[in-house]
Amino acid sequence: MKQIDIFSHFMPPRYKEALYKQTGRRFQMLEIPTLFTLEERFRTMDKFGDYRQVITPIGPVPESVANPQEAAELCRIANEGTAEAVAKHPDRFVGGVAILPMNNMDEALKEADRAIKDLKLKGIIIHTPINGQPMDMPQFMPLYEKLAQHDLPIWIHPRREQTPDYTNEHTSKYWIWCVFGWPYETTLAMTRLAFSGVFDRFPNIKFITHHCGAFVPYMSGRIEYVYQLAGSFGKQFDYQMKEPIIEYFRKFYNDTAIHGSTSGKDTIQSIERMAISQADKEKIFYKNAQKMLHLSP
Repeated sequence: MKQIDIFSHFMPPRYKEALYKQTGRRFQMLEIPTLFTLEERFRTMDKFGDYRQVITPIGPVPESVANPQEAAELCRIANEGTAEAVAKHPDRFVGGVAILPMNNMDEALKEADRAIKDLKLKGIIIHTPINGQPMDMPQFMPLYEKLAQHDLPIWIHPRREQTPDYTNEHTSKYWIWCVFGWPYETTLAMTRLAFSGVFDRFPNIKFITHHCGAFVPYMSGRIEYVYQLAGSFGKQFDYQMKEPIIEYFRKFYNDTAIHGSTSGKDTIQSIERMAISQADKEKIFYKNAQKMLHLSP
């Protein structure tokens, strides 16, 4: 069956070198060959048949390593590199995603328009938290409104430094910051967005989360129960919702990259072995992506 990988990390070579120059250091994670060497990437892709990707930039986010103007320039370099890869290899990449200087909202709004209108990218990616700030801050709402107007999605990628998990320690042990910290950051962002009213303000808004919606799908029963319990205790939240909270969580789109489940370690096999209809498998594998990104069948 045809497959579209909606959340495939990519590092444009010029962007990688610009990051190294900006930070004065090299990042081991960014030296994985398939991130930037397309020949290596294509050899891996060839193992999966009719398989194509939407490429999303990875790396230290510009707002965390550069001032507002420098971050804007880094994003322009990244987005041009992503667009170039898509234009050169449309048989491999069905689209690319833009990264924005989230510490410079004026430039972020301009670059979103340029990336979508001129570079033909298919949405934007935001790493959360945004320099320590939640995604529901008022200054980010104009960006969400813009993406809703473009009818294109916002990818959410978690980030978490190796900050300690306990106050008497100086770092996070055993890679807890990555293994569990990243899904937690995604869950945190989803919850803040769900309670923010963004889905009511911009009914056309679309968010795509990494790692299959993090903790939310596994705790849906607890989400419903605890918030019903809070309501029975008279707890009032800042935004008065039009629907039960669980319905707002259901508005998120999620990739399936949790490194395997349903009797298989491979993400593709996991979907193939799910006890769902062929039509639903087709939606997961490629039809939902085609619809969201306005791709030709």
